[in-house]
Amino acid sequence: MWGSSEKIMPTRMHPKVLLACLFLAASFTGQAQQKFLPPPDAAKELFASRPKPRVSLSPNARHLMIIEHHRFRRIEDLASQVVALAGVRINPLNNGPAQPDYYVSMKLKDVTTGRKHTLKLPSGPRRFSLPVWSPDGRQFAFMQYNRTEVSLWVGDARTRQIRQMRGVKLNAAMGRAFQWLPDSRDLMCLTVPAPRGKLPTPPRAPAGPVVQETGPKEAPVLTFPDLIQNDHDEKLFDYYLTAQLTLVNTRNQNRVSVGRKSIFARFDVSPDGRYVLVERVHPPYSYQAPVQYFPRSVEVWDKDAKVARVDIVRATEDVGAGGVPVQPRQHHWRPTGSPATIVWVEALDGGDPTQEVDYRDRVMMLSAPFTARPIEVIKLENRFSQLLWGETRGVALVREYESTDKIYRTWLVNPDNPDLPSHRLWEHAVAERYKHPGYPLLRQLANGKRAMRVFQNSIFLNGHGASPEGDRPFLDKLNLQTLQRESLFRCPVDTYEAVVALINDDGSKYVTRHETADSHPNYFVRTLGEDKREPLTQFEDPAKSLREVKKKLIRYQRDDGVMLNCMLHLPPDYDLDNPKPLPTILWAYPRAYRQGTVAGQVANSPHRFSTFAGASPRFLALEGYAVLDQVAMPIIGDAETANDTFAEQIVANAEAAIGAVVKMGVCDEERVGIGGHSYGAFMAVMLLANSDLFRAGVARSGAYNRMLTPFGFQNEQRTLWQAPQTYLDMSPLLAVPKIRDPLLLIHGDKDKNPATMPEQTKRLYRAIKGNGGKARIVMLPHEAHTYRARESVGHVLAEMVNWFDKHVKGDSEGVAGGP
Repeated sequence: MWGSSEKIMPTRMHPKVLLACLFLAASFTGQAQQKFLPPPDAAKELFASRPKPRVSLSPNARHLMIIEHHRFRRIEDLASQVVALAGVRINPLNNGPAQPDYYVSMKLKDVTTGRKHTLKLPSGPRRFSLPVWSPDGRQFAFMQYNRTEVSLWVGDARTRQIRQMRGVKLNAAMGRAFQWLPDSRDLMCLTVPAPRGKLPTPPRAPAGPVVQETGPKEAPVLTFPDLIQNDHDEKLFDYYLTAQLTLVNTRNQNRVSVGRKSIFARFDVSPDGRYVLVERVHPPYSYQAPVQYFPRSVEVWDKDAKVARVDIVRATEDVGAGGVPVQPRQHHWRPTGSPATIVWVEALDGGDPTQEVDYRDRVMMLSAPFTARPIEVIKLENRFSQLLWGETRGVALVREYESTDKIYRTWLVNPDNPDLPSHRLWEHAVAERYKHPGYPLLRQLANGKRAMRVFQNSIFLNGHGASPEGDRPFLDKLNLQTLQRESLFRCPVDTYEAVVALINDDGSKYVTRHETADSHPNYFVRTLGEDKREPLTQFEDPAKSLREVKKKLIRYQRDDGVMLNCMLHLPPDYDLDNPKPLPTILWAYPRAYRQGTVAGQVANSPHRFSTFAGASPRFLALEGYAVLDQVAMPIIGDAETANDTFAEQIVANAEAAIGAVVKMGVCDEERVGIGGHSYGAFMAVMLLANSDLFRAGVARSGAYNRMLTPFGFQNEQRTLWQAPQTYLDMSPLLAVPKIRDPLLLIHGDKDKNPATMPEQTKRLYRAIKGNGGKARIVMLPHEAHTYRARESVGHVLAEMVNWFDKHVKGDSEGVAGGP
């Protein structure tokens, strides 16, 4: 029972260029706040429907939970009060996360009988977290986001009765606030301390200046929002984030405080329930980085909250690109075996990837009572990436990452006899799809932890089954002694079906998700060797009119021979046998690849059910456009220098895609638009500045001035001072005089993504305006990097349709510009 209570001088910039980068301050004209536009008519059916529910199979495979949610949030939700501290956005009224994802109803289905029951959920706000099953699968727990508190509820799968854990006020500011213990009876929770004290009040006047000073080491820091800025912020951080670990008995609702109140970055109960691993955040707090970079202590507490082991992790904001902390990291419990065993990773190169060493990392473990010498599980020549434990002893998979060639290498190790040699199971490029071995299937154990399924010394591998014709998911069984693979399932060529869970230990019975281009995804029970599917769900198409959009996977070649692909969407009445050129929209997102052969691999299936999530460009097919979505936009080359040819490569990619559909007779090459979101938005503006392929563009939530991200961005690890020309070339803000095509800019005014601050879009708009270009800017109130409110998404779609109709489909202003 728990109780107790190397540096390169930068090139010389022209003064005018530097001034343009840093002090663009032209004022807005034609500026006004307008009402939200309704979504296009073609989208209204979808907007009125609910999305596909989430499903969760109980650990004992007896019940399926079906959890429903709204497709969009309400703008009122996003406009609610928020306190932002150290990268954490908090609801100050209930001490929960600001604007969390929530669910509104739950249904429980008996897998054996097929009977389905709608659960009677608590009264009050219909805002619930995802339910979490107890290890034995008999109970489930979830949070309710009330106005003034986050409450805890527990349900019984057999009786379908739900009851509140009285007196439990969760501190959910950091997200997850509870965990089942192995006994399936108790819950370890983060609660609001009682007594708490008064909310800190701001000082009437500052006590002095805020002072920061550099240290002896290089300390590159990314640009983060929502940071602590002063002493008052520090006090607020302590007030809202401090929590008390509390053990709650779900039977009699007794509560016991565990240890002292702290700011917990993480907590995890041991597999035997006797210990808890905690990560406690402590001062000094950084004014330049969010909470995940703060100093912390990693501790193992016993049942009396006595500290059995401590690792101190200093602030990590000074860790450079590709580096790791010097101190032990990635602590976790081994999910199997007795006694309880803590596992962690240690850097052998001082955390510095530039150091030449024989080994970079090693994996260590130590069993209770944590007083002996730790055991080395494996030494790695490259950086540690992942560790998967088998559910039986003597089996673990360790993956390392070779950053130079971007390769994963996976080893089979015996953690219980580390002296035995490790065996390399497979090696592949990070972006490899065609030769990918698959992912080991995991399951929840009786103690609540997750581990690889192991049956008669074999593991199960679930993969995409990628091929030039598209994905054909598979399930294989791999014998760990002979390394022979046995195929258990392969998706047919004319559909899309993937295994999502095993029901039997030997893999003879399993659950799949089945879908086609015209049929909504649903879950089925299948038996090995049989064609019959037993339905688990009967989800229906929420917007049948959207099914009329035609879809085709097309493959084509770049000028240098690299194979590319994209998904072509066409209007419902379009006849591919008698093609006519249409106005065309190209939508893409650039990705980095080491090799061209991998860059050209197909990453989709033409047989998947088409989703129209958020402000999807696919809606434009219903407005008379040919839409090229998921357009392959590879940037190929060495990781250090690939971006030196970024503009040339994206132009070549776009030319190839347009050329392919022009050849098909589908695209009117005089009427083509470009668009993208985030790094795709940056790509769209770069294409407008470096080509004459497009009539207009849409750029959503992008970054356009790399001077504002001087310590690296996306896949660029060099700093501005190491690669000044690349940073200049990849800053379309500096190429604004070449952007002569109309550009629609959209951004959420609460974007907290480090590279895509709202100011990026505002400055680009001002630059275009100041240089006589044509642009429109839309700042979405209360929206972050991804738009979530129904009003915002509808407005974005309307803006996109109106913009492309005017500047791409129409003839009034459709003269393509370019350099």
